[in-house]
Amino acid sequence: MPASAALPTTPSEWQAALKALPATPDNIPAFFFGHGSPMLAFPKDTGRSPGPAASEAIMKHFGSGGSLSQFLTDFGPTLLEKYKPKGIVVFSAHWETHGERLVTDYGDENPLLMDYYGFDRPMYQLKFSSKGDSAIAKRVVDLFKEAGMSARLTAKQEARGRDGRTGFPAPGLDHGVFIPFRLMFGETFKDIPIIQASIEESLSPETNWAIGQAVKQLRKEGILVLAGGVTVHNLRDFASFSPDTARESQRAFSDAVTDAMSIADPRARKEAMMKLKKHPGFRASHPREEHLVPIYVAAGAGEDGDVRVLSALFGSQTVAFGL
Repeated sequence: MPASAALPTTPSEWQAALKALPATPDNIPAFFFGHGSPMLAFPKDTGRSPGPAASEAIMKHFGSGGSLSQFLTDFGPTLLEKYKPKGIVVFSAHWETHGERLVTDYGDENPLLMDYYGFDRPMYQLKFSSKGDSAIAKRVVDLFKEAGMSARLTAKQEARGRDGRTGFPAPGLDHGVFIPFRLMFGETFKDIPIIQASIEESLSPETNWAIGQAVKQLRKEGILVLAGGVTVHNLRDFASFSPDTARESQRAFSDAVTDAMSIADPRARKEAMMKLKKHPGFRASHPREEHLVPIYVAAGAGEDGDVRVLSALFGSQTVAFGL
């Protein structure tokens, strides 16, 4: 039986795990979290399904009011209470740049990038009001440069660029940020600035681990580092998005991810995480691995400390690194 079988999967279990997190605002852990999908925000009172692929089993897991939604609603307030962050720097599976790190500098109102397709109009009217912070954004750029990486700020009007599929002719926080953050922090969240930074388009585990290493000093400066993705993400196989309908190979891969991240020894943990792409269920779970690589950013930022799995929900695990 995998170690993941004994980890938090129910509200009472993950609430206990969140409560047990040490309150260390002077050394904030880095977190990988399951950012879910736009279905987290799909209105429950429409009487409609987001589409034929969104089965009842998937909505139970990923839909509004489902298990991931419930977890995120508990997760956000815990982060604010335990760590009282001065700012949040977030990495998402939905913003890739090649060879250069971009960091948002959006000012008093972060725009939103509705980077999804085929939903009804209300899904393009979602609100999440937040702000940026030029000083924190510049600090992130400086840390990247100190680590030998090319990096710059992106202005409020600059188009975001690739998310693994195509370029978007607009700026903004992508749905891998604003969809879960609406649940975590509420639709209006102006007390703490949010800055987003890009992941590396090569999708190299080693390169994205180094991105996390570059910003780990932020944890001692009162900045919360979050990296969001999904550990099983196959848009060619929508059954993969629920433990009730996923293939055995996909369930095995999800367990392997959780088991690798749970290893206490930092060196052994890194070795196991770097081997995940060789798992037999990897390609069935990730035809393209952009949703997996944010794990490496979070692990790199918190590689020097303990680790704790806060929720082992299938395909959307949440882990604290650097306790």
